[in-house]
Amino acid sequence: MAEQEDLFGHAPAPTDDGAAHARPQAPRRSRRVAQDDVPCRPPDAVPEFFARAGAALPAGVHLGTSSWSFPGWRGLLYQDTYTASALAHTGLAAYAASPLLRCVGIDRSFYAPLAADEYARYAAQVADDFRFVVKAPARVCDGAIRGTGGAPARVNPDFLDPAVAIGDFIQPCVDGLGAKIGALVFQLSPLPDALAADLPAVIDRLGRFFDALPPAPHRYALEIRDPALLTPRLIRMLREHGVRYCIGIHSRMPDAARQATALDHLDDGHPGPLIVRWSLHAGMRYEGARTRYEPFDAIVDPDLPTRTALAALAARAVRAGQPAYVIVNNKAEGSSPLSCAWLALAIAEAMRAR
Repeated sequence: MAEQEDLFGHAPAPTDDGAAHARPQAPRRSRRVAQDDVPCRPPDAVPEFFARAGAALPAGVHLGTSSWSFPGWRGLLYQDTYTASALAHTGLAAYAASPLLRCVGIDRSFYAPLAADEYARYAAQVADDFRFVVKAPARVCDGAIRGTGGAPARVNPDFLDPAVAIGDFIQPCVDGLGAKIGALVFQLSPLPDALAADLPAVIDRLGRFFDALPPAPHRYALEIRDPALLTPRLIRMLREHGVRYCIGIHSRMPDAARQATALDHLDDGHPGPLIVRWSLHAGMRYEGARTRYEPFDAIVDPDLPTRTALAALAARAVRAGQPAYVIVNNKAEGSSPLSCAWLALAIAEAMRAR
């Protein structure tokens, strides 16, 4: 734990929670459109707030959400209320037509591998400069096979198996998405007790795993859910293997500013690509956040400290000529498209402040 304290430093002082922050809100849902065709909005129909935020966003910064299939985004991204199924199948083109959203997270790959033709279908719906941040399957990233309620039931024999990672994840992604890959993220689930008892061994195992993966024309990134793993030993391993640390904003992890300290150690004065997954509001559980925030059409709990920290990191990446990928979940503040818009304006302000 001494290594961890040295890496994180002291926790930042509390700041204004932004309760009075302005919150653009979409119109409430009316009728549900049955057809499967989700049209792109014409440029003159894009909400002014999104157009302004997209225009302010520096080149090289890719903001996006962790999915695109939310009917509650009517008035924000979509012209009408479509079913979640319709949006999942044909909504990506309309999502990617937004002047603000330059990438998207594919999270469903965590629950089951996707075939190359599924990735190719996604890639065909977006422009050449659009990017995907894709999560590796739990089969590779979870140390346990989980039973009812998510509790570990037994050891996962495929945990950090490079052959499984290549066959189930890396090769289909490369074949289907090609140059549109922004990052391939290995998000480790919370470690079962048997693994958590020997964290140095887990870090060494991660090093062997990354060493066995093919050289990447894209970026490999590691996201963790056990703060005790975030030590200088882990950072050294990532540096040696050319793997990025993915800042994961989650109730299990330290805040963005403290994780940024770990990124500083990794970069050692030479910033690399920024990869962030802003998943959950502090102190929240997923189910509670879903209940509080649905239908995800308004900012409910502004998180100004996180926005400020991420804006500073994105501005630093831009100045260093590096790309930044920030994926935002609805459960971060209440509506991920609106969070992206506010974050874009914060990044523009951080660039001006410099």
